[in-house]
Amino acid sequence: MHILIADKLAPFVAGRAQDLGGVVTVEGGLKDAALTARIAELDPEVLIVRSTKVTAADMAAGRSLSLVIRAGAGVNTIDLAAASQRGVYVANCPGKNAIAVAELAIGLMISCDRRIPDNVAALRAHRWDKKTFGTARGLNGRTVAVLGVGTIGKEFIVRAQAMGMRVVAWSRGLTADAAARLGVARAESPEAAVVGADVVSVHLALASETRARIGESVFSAMKPGAIFLNTARGEVVDYAALQRAISERQLRVGLDVFPDEPSAAQAEFAHPLVDNPAVYGTHHIGASTDESEEAVGEECLRIITAYRDGAPIPNCVNLATRTPATHLLVVRHADRVGVLAHVLGVLREGGVNVEDMQNIVFSGGLAACARIATKGEVSPALLERIQANPNIFAASAVALSE
Repeated sequence: MHILIADKLAPFVAGRAQDLGGVVTVEGGLKDAALTARIAELDPEVLIVRSTKVTAADMAAGRSLSLVIRAGAGVNTIDLAAASQRGVYVANCPGKNAIAVAELAIGLMISCDRRIPDNVAALRAHRWDKKTFGTARGLNGRTVAVLGVGTIGKEFIVRAQAMGMRVVAWSRGLTADAAARLGVARAESPEAAVVGADVVSVHLALASETRARIGESVFSAMKPGAIFLNTARGEVVDYAALQRAISERQLRVGLDVFPDEPSAAQAEFAHPLVDNPAVYGTHHIGASTDESEEAVGEECLRIITAYRDGAPIPNCVNLATRTPATHLLVVRHADRVGVLAHVLGVLREGGVNVEDMQNIVFSGGLAACARIATKGEVSPALLERIQANPNIFAASAVALSE
């Protein structure tokens, strides 16, 4: 098993991956054509990336490439369609950086309220200005609207509540019962959530339905002078609308993500938002703590272990939730060589395609049960041929409900 680590991970990952029986190549910073060429040269089975994009060309370059691990939560940097077409598993590490991102969001919120960056800048300019910076609204008793209640959103809620804040939340899957368990008020829409909120914090995953979802309709519903935070993905916010809202509604803003961020770790970056004195920004560092990187590293190793052992891949994001299967064939059989080959041979000759298959072995290793989802009917004639094998105890087929 050859593993290519193409981004910076916790230092222990490479050595532990070797202990799992892998040949490990670590070349952090590979990207674009260099990544494609290296995949073609090394032909790894497993590729681990963090922020690096993995394209259709990368998938095609590695004949043996079977698993791509995104050492983080989002998988928008991975060409999932290309991976699925080539039968390449794509797995991520959700929730492992949740605390780190939530902590940064809290830090940005406090910074906006107390104007901490401006305090620091004034002191470094050798200017004492308690008159300007000696006033703040304070956060205890204030209302924060949380948009997106996944793992990160939940961690943010816990911390905001510990500071004495009232939480109003919206998420596509947030039910009334779940909101009650979290101790938050449930809103029907992002627009409804932000009405009257002193702080709005965005924790939405990037998907087609969330792209630019936080735009004019949300900002126009916010109260003047509110704080707006985004530590999720730049693409979920309409930044042109945000820029207008900063001016028109005097918003104070904390951002860890920006549109068109540089792909390099160090580069020139110019954007109107970073020049706006109402905006405090960080460099997409939400997940960048030692604790977070270690947790992500452990999850990468767990995924590699499952892959090595032939077990189901944890956190796999590109498996079909529905297949074209129309029927289910159940075969109870002796656990002997050639029995399943006989079943599959009969199906092939009958023009019946296998869409999914699971073979469960019973204790003692003498018997097993195969559940085979097929596209096409398994006719009585085919069943009779399947059961002609003396090592098959029984076989039955039923149509799947739509």
